[in-house]
Amino acid sequence: MDEALQIFVDESLELLRDMEAALVVCERDAENTDADTINSIFRVAHTIKGSAGLFGLDGIVGFVHVLETALDRVRIGSVSMDREFVVLLLDCTDHIEALVTAVAAGKEDRHPSFDARSLQLSTLLQVKAGAVTTAGTAGAAAESSSVAKARAGSRNDTQCALAQHWHVSVRFKADVLQAGMDPLSMIRYLTTFGSIVDLQVVDDKLPGAQSLDPELCYLGFEFGLRTDADRSRIEGAFEFVRDDCTLRLLAPGSRYTEYAAVIRELPEPDARAGELFVKCGTLTVDELARCMSHGDVADSTTTQSDAEDSIAEVSADRQRDAKPSKDSKATENRSIRVDARKLDDLITLVGELIIAAASANLDARRTHSAQLEESTSRLSNLVESVRDSALQLRMVKIGATFNRFQRVVNDVSRETGKDIELVVTGEDTELDKTVVERIADPLTHLVRNAVDHGIEAADVRVSRGKPARGTVSLNAYHDSGSVVIEVSDDGGGLKRDRILAKATERGMIESGRTLSDAEVYALIFEPGFSTAEQVTNLSGRGVGMDVVKRNIAALRGSINIESTEGAGTKIIVRLPLTLAIINGFLVGLGESTFVVPLDMIEECVEFSADSAHDYTNLRGQPLPFIRLRELLKIAGSGGRRENIVVVNYGGQKAGLVVDELLGEFQTVIKPLNRMFNAVKCVSGSTILGSGDVALILDVPALVQAAVDASSGAARPLALSA
Repeated sequence: MDEALQIFVDESLELLRDMEAALVVCERDAENTDADTINSIFRVAHTIKGSAGLFGLDGIVGFVHVLETALDRVRIGSVSMDREFVVLLLDCTDHIEALVTAVAAGKEDRHPSFDARSLQLSTLLQVKAGAVTTAGTAGAAAESSSVAKARAGSRNDTQCALAQHWHVSVRFKADVLQAGMDPLSMIRYLTTFGSIVDLQVVDDKLPGAQSLDPELCYLGFEFGLRTDADRSRIEGAFEFVRDDCTLRLLAPGSRYTEYAAVIRELPEPDARAGELFVKCGTLTVDELARCMSHGDVADSTTTQSDAEDSIAEVSADRQRDAKPSKDSKATENRSIRVDARKLDDLITLVGELIIAAASANLDARRTHSAQLEESTSRLSNLVESVRDSALQLRMVKIGATFNRFQRVVNDVSRETGKDIELVVTGEDTELDKTVVERIADPLTHLVRNAVDHGIEAADVRVSRGKPARGTVSLNAYHDSGSVVIEVSDDGGGLKRDRILAKATERGMIESGRTLSDAEVYALIFEPGFSTAEQVTNLSGRGVGMDVVKRNIAALRGSINIESTEGAGTKIIVRLPLTLAIINGFLVGLGESTFVVPLDMIEECVEFSADSAHDYTNLRGQPLPFIRLRELLKIAGSGGRRENIVVVNYGGQKAGLVVDELLGEFQTVIKPLNRMFNAVKCVSGSTILGSGDVALILDVPALVQAAVDASSGAARPLALSA
């Protein structure tokens, strides 16, 4: 049961994200919200209520039922989806998420604090739902049977349904109420695009008071429906109870044989079923007699084959209603839900397999057995394929994370009174699930900062010749084995002079020191640094940007800022694709071995440079380099023939001078102990086939060190804790 409950929690949180995204769309243009969007919101509430009922989560069921009722009134047109109502619905979404999260934490969904909030929101929903009269809808649904019968005089012998007049026959299963479904809500929805004619309640199965179970449904309905809608739209009204009811539709222009077939299929006796058709105005008494006398035999104007085709069509429709198509089943079965911990275990085992395969390769070379080397080579290829497949299982699109920020921008815009649009691109960019989860909070802070600090007020923007509506953009793409995430805005940009003055005032830099733009902008990541003139609910206390940088660094990533005062700011975050396994390139320094991420390597060239300089000529272009032996304080002197590994990170090239090039290596990343957190230029470790430990070099830090050294701005970066 715990596993099933966890599935409910996971699915509910996913559904709430979808509901939130749809509501944000509604808030932007509430007056033009389409029916599909409203239906998608209603579907989420309906699904969560039904699922919560299976686990006896009465607190969730009770609150969501009130929400569903309000949404149902929106569906039938009784309540308008204005901006005020959307904000209320967003609050309801947050409350449901809090209830579901409490269940996930092993707590009850009934608690005084929860009940108080549920009561508050439920009251607001009920007030809103009752604020618009339903007289118009009720009047549209009230049509007398005499009108329908008067129109029936023009029917010929083979067609007994008028144009635009459908007959709807529905029988609900006994447990439909236990599944959280409300049969009447489906019937009410039909009045949004048609008029119900003389609805007849079929209560033949209703037991006596002593035997009646209030949790069971004993009713069915027969009624006429005047509408211009097609079959699919009418069937769509019963989408949520498709598996909990038997639905039969008779279209305008149906033949007597079709009516006869439906009457005989109903669970009631033929006489009783025919009586219901007459009472709801679909058939006259004479037409009913003709239907039953014709039966399955064609009359004088209908051929036998036509009658058989009509009956076959009814049968096909009934079978289509009763079960999904093979294609839909095939689509549903393409994916399964897997516990993330199982994937983590799989990645760990694959990592151990890679290490074992490397050890087998090394042993094979030592034996000088060609056959054994060939076998271990095939094994290595298979292990590499397994590795790629296993890693792909953990790769997810970043679009789901990006879409969460629609709500963030929406809420902050409302709080600050600004008109801001969020533009998202690169949603299909994939990276490791662990990275996605851990980057969500830093990105949230960056987006909130862009809205609060970056975008100016509408009147200020207009005075500067900008559109009144500001734009915050999120973009993601792959680059040199990394994922790049850009958070940009078209606001006022960073004020370089103010940042520099504030840093000088706090003693962070020496007065009169010359800094590049990148160095100045990097100061905002210092703890407690802020240039805000006043503290708001969103920012101004200098807390956050330092945490953002620390969290990104913990993911072996980097963050940089580009800004133009008056034009906007772009924050560039670079992250590794995965935190588990990478393709590496082994290099040797004396007796030590190091790993350079292969995706960041452009080429390897022979070392040739004046010992007095920290740069070399690479095909006519200066290439700054750094001597790893000196940087990492490796004992001994360099080899007779040194090499330069040319790496590229963020568009900057640099060279790493090493003794030996040892070739490619599948690298299983092992994190360093916390006692090594202060170690520079090393991002992790790995185990070689020989059992030795090799350190993984931090290429971003090394590139920056090489660039700084060549420009004379180098700082000590020795390998020391």
